[in-house]
Formats: sequence, structure tokens, C-alpha cells
Amino acid sequence: MFHSTRGNKLVSSPEAILNGLADDGGLYVIDKLPKFNYKDLMNDDYQTMAAKILHSFFPEFEYEKVKEEIDLAYSTFDIKNVVELKKCDNAYFLELFHGPTLAFKDLALVVLPRLMKLSKEKLGYDKNITILTATSGDTGGAALNGFKDISGISIVVLYPNGGVSPVQEAQMCSFRSNNAKMYAIEGNFDDCQSFVKKFFNNHKELSLSSANSINIARLAPQIVYYFYSYIYLVRNNIIKDGEEINFDVPTGNFGNIFAGFYAKALGLPINELICASNKNNVLTDFFNNGNYNKNRPFFKTNSPSMDILISSNLERFVYYGLNDTEKTKELMEKLVNTGMYDFNNPFKYFYAFSTNEEITLNVIKEVYEKYNYLIDPHTAVAYNAYKAYLKDTNDKKITVVVSTASPYKFPQACLEAFNIEAPEDAFKAIDLLTKTFKLNKPAVLNYPEVKREVVKLNDTENKIMEVIKCFK
Repeated sequence: MFHSTRGNKLVSSPEAILNGLADDGGLYVIDKLPKFNYKDLMNDDYQTMAAKILHSFFPEFEYEKVKEEIDLAYSTFDIKNVVELKKCDNAYFLELFHGPTLAFKDLALVVLPRLMKLSKEKLGYDKNITILTATSGDTGGAALNGFKDISGISIVVLYPNGGVSPVQEAQMCSFRSNNAKMYAIEGNFDDCQSFVKKFFNNHKELSLSSANSINIARLAPQIVYYFYSYIYLVRNNIIKDGEEINFDVPTGNFGNIFAGFYAKALGLPINELICASNKNNVLTDFFNNGNYNKNRPFFKTNSPSMDILISSNLERFVYYGLNDTEKTKELMEKLVNTGMYDFNNPFKYFYAFSTNEEITLNVIKEVYEKYNYLIDPHTAVAYNAYKAYLKDTNDKKITVVVSTASPYKFPQACLEAFNIEAPEDAFKAIDLLTKTFKLNKPAVLNYPEVKREVVKLNDTENKIMEVIKCFK
């Protein structure tokens, strides 16, 4: 069962999944964490691990059905193991970009639509549901891909005009499906995300849900790769069973790293979760001084998926830190009204560090020259945080650096790191990246011409209502 971070009303797994956001505006959290032993997964492949972990969170679904849907979901990935780990000294890069849109969002967004389908069947719900989601880049393409061919569900994606990479925009705008629509909004990601939350709260009469990590079924599949990474290291005699390791996560909306928080709470031997941010360092300041303050300049950086000042999933962490729904609600309302709140609870769970754009580029070059391994800007932000953590703590434990996107998602930034003049056209930059670093270009990168539809923020509601009416 699940309840809101802002209230104690219990709902079933199918209800939480289909609602996306709780009626009171809060995020769903599990009422009681399942009893789970990572040792029971030691002989499982990724798909079986995913089925067991998700079934423990959503026990209303039959295990066999969950496993069947997961097998279908991950059949679209370009490697059988779904994810891969690459060694670089005492760190391992966890590659989460082997899915259809070359980013970590695929790991959850090929599964979420199938869990929603099972939820509709379980509840006997036959109305069309509209997925409304905001994206800072990767969620959009992954969500559109995940929800294609899922009957009874339509999807609307909002993204900041000029605030995503050309490849990310191409993935969204070249997508063709009768049940999908995407709009470039005149504003930043926080404007898009705030609009989505407001629309949910103002239209409770509509059949709406979300593909953002505010949806618990978007978040839960991300727990799996923490378990897989640990078990991989044990199986390959890199660590001993029970030995603690660290995870280092590039963080924007706080969903990815919060999945690591859940993994640790479920008993996985995690020592430290490293929260890596870019120049938009609101999370770094929060974990270092207890003050969350979004009243600061917003920067468009070369790691755009982290260009966020309102990290929605942080609300779940705040709830667990306080263990108080009323106090959580009070702080979230204070954030809306004043743009800030103080969190004085001594509950410390994360090491936090931020990296600027120049250093990000330097790290891309440094990792390639040292390990002959090319990383994207978000992974570079994470790796730099790992270096800072080592310097501050001298902790020699094995660390898994979560690599959230393929370098192909950000070809211009990768070329710039080596002082190579990058073509303005992202796809010419992709070709240059392939030639320069002798890479194998993924087949999924062939997109037609981008045709965006730009919408003013105050016109967005009318656009969405038009889409909903079409699918009633």
C-alpha cells in the first residue's frame, strides 16, 4: 500500500500508479518497505531481478505477469544484460544508456507503461488516461517511446524551448504516434514541471497520470540497477558479499539517486550516495547547509538534464527524514510561497558536490586520455564529484559512477572538450564524433527533420485540453 508524503490515506499499487500524483499534491511513498534480501537475487539475470523487486513493491500484480511485461520491455535494448559496468581504476562506470533513446530514463520508461496497463486491468478501468509529463531532455523521448502502442493511454510531453540538446529534441519531435503530442514551452524546465503539478491539482476530474519520477512506478524500476551493480561486483570477485560500496549519481530531479536511497533502505550494502550537481547547485547547498533555496539564477549548461532548481523527488527524502506528513506538507507549501525552506533534521544521507561547465569539459578529456573511455557531460559531473569525495574522505571503497547518457546525446559538448570545433548541426557533430573517436554509431540515431511546436506558457492549458478531448 502507498500513501502521500503529505497525508496518510492508503491506496493500492494500481491506484498509486494510475494516479501518479496524490490528491493532496504529494508524492506516493510505500507504507511499509518490503522485506527484501539481496542475496536472493545472486543467481538472477537483470530481468528476473527487476521482476522480483517490482513485485515486492507492487504485490497486487501476479509475479508471472510482471516478469512477462519486463521481458518484453527490455527486449528493445541493444545488450542482453540491459546495463553494463566498465572498470576505471577503483571506480566502475554503470552504463545505463543501452536502451532505445540512449539514456537512463529508458530503464524505467519501458516498464512504466506496462505497469500502468496491468493497473488498468486490475482496477477494471476502461477510460483513456492522458500522461502529462515535463522533461529537461531525456524523459521526453523515453516516455514517448515507452507509451507507443499502449492502448487506452495518450501522452503529452512539455519541454523548455531551447533548453534541451538537439539530439534530445530530435528524438521527441521526430516521434510519430497517434496517441502522442509534444510542445516546446517558452520557459525553463521548472516552469514546465510547475505547470504539470498545477494542472494535476486543478483538474482532478480528468483521467491524468505522469511519466515523471514523481510517479512511484517510474521510480521503482530504477532501484534494480543498484542491486544489479552490487551483485555483479560480488559475482566477479571484485568485492566480498556484504562489503559496502558507494554510488555516485548525476542528479537533477532527484529520482535516480532516490532510487539508490530505497536500495540502501532495502538492505543493499551501500556506504555513501554521492549527489553530483552542475552549476545549478541547489541540491549541493541543501545537503551542505540544510537550506533549500530556488531563488537563484538559473543556468543553461552543457549538462542540460540537470538544469533544475526544483527537484521534485526531494519531497520523498524530506518525508523520510521528518517521518511527518504534516511537516512535509508545510515545507512544500513554503517552497511554493517563498521559494525556500529550512530542513534542520540531522538526518544525513548524501555527500554533495557541484561542478561548473569548464571543469565538466576537462573531466571528459581527462577520462578519455586516462582510460580511453568517452563519457557524456552528466557522467563527467558525477566523476568530478567522485574525485572530490576521494580527496575529502580518502575512502578507498569501490564506487559505481552512474553513467546516465551516451556521449552521442551530447556530441557538441564532447567535441568541445577536445577543442574540436563542433558543427552547429547536431547530426553532423555525431558523424564527426564517430570518426574522431572511432566509435560505432547507434542505429537509433537516424532522425528526420525536427518540427517543433512552440507554445507560450499561458497557452499550454488550452493545448492540453484539446489533446484530452481528442482521446475521450
